[in-house]
Amino acid sequence: MRDLVILGSTGSIGVQALEIVAANPGKFRVVGITSAGNNPAVIIEQAKKFSVGVVGIIHNAELIREALPGVTVIDGQDAAAQVASITCDVVLNAITGSIGLAATVSAIKVGNRLALANKESLVAAGDFVMSLAKPDQIIPVDSEHSAIWQCLMSGKRNEVSRLILTASGGPFRQRKDLSTVTVDEALAHPTWSMGPVISVNSATLVNKAHEIIEAHHLYSMEYSKIEAVIHPQSVIHSMVEFIDGATIAQASPPNMKGPIAYAINWPERLKAATPAMDWKQSHSWEFEPIDHERFPAIELAKRCGELGGGLPAIFNAANEVAVGAFLKGSISFTSIMDCVEQSVQRLGGSTPSAIRDLSDVSAIEQDAHSVAHEILERMVS
Repeated sequence: MRDLVILGSTGSIGVQALEIVAANPGKFRVVGITSAGNNPAVIIEQAKKFSVGVVGIIHNAELIREALPGVTVIDGQDAAAQVASITCDVVLNAITGSIGLAATVSAIKVGNRLALANKESLVAAGDFVMSLAKPDQIIPVDSEHSAIWQCLMSGKRNEVSRLILTASGGPFRQRKDLSTVTVDEALAHPTWSMGPVISVNSATLVNKAHEIIEAHHLYSMEYSKIEAVIHPQSVIHSMVEFIDGATIAQASPPNMKGPIAYAINWPERLKAATPAMDWKQSHSWEFEPIDHERFPAIELAKRCGELGGGLPAIFNAANEVAVGAFLKGSISFTSIMDCVEQSVQRLGGSTPSAIRDLSDVSAIEQDAHSVAHEILERMVS
């Protein structure tokens, strides 16, 4: 039985992970869970159902303590990082946003295997995080990176020619006027069920931009050998092209339970983790290039990644602010990337050449948040 900690247990990834645990009795023991605590009833129910010993929370700590006698309740901004340091077999980091970085570092430093769904950990501080991790200590949860991980087993690393990540293209790949996109439209993803921030990031292709930076760090691959392609059906999750011209692809229906199960149970597979493809039915798979003029996130992220230092962290932090403003209805959909690009331009010359520790990331993010807010104020004034 594997001892499992789930950070972000009330979010989409966390909830699905607990469903996997429930469907596989005797395989996992949930020893810790964390949540922001904005919906205390959910985390209380989770803690009771899975007999969790430790709960990490930011809000509503006293209410949760009263409801869970005998359970250790850790509260505060560093609660997730504290819970991540519990000695266990696997920590699933399903926190959304750069707030998940400290927990990533905490899990790695104590030697826990990390099933990583938190993109921002590698986007904001990839070199720093990877310098702390042992080989195979970080197992990716993203469907695209899980696919690449599996495809890479088909050859040696020095035989890899390119990594090709697939993108659904979001709900607006064929829409001409992106400036009129509403919040509700951006949240209606055509193939995946995700939280609001990730849904917007998918619509702007920032999600894919993040994944390209992640791939660079996870697989030590230069940016010139990492590409993305539109695949609306979201069945091929990524591909690896080898030097002999062969391309290996991983295919499965669009369901996050497959990659989650693969990450928390690695190196073994869980039986029937997700429905398999029905090969008795006809399928039509499409692939098309990305229009980088309409969706500039990927090219901007690549430039930030190639220049390195604090630029990826600036890209990420400015995007967090801009997406928050869009979700509140304060700015237009196209203003999200306008804000990010202007923030990168404003701060690019003053960023450190390397991330040395978490305080470096925090300082960069504070500057980027401040500048992004200034830019947004000018946009709406």
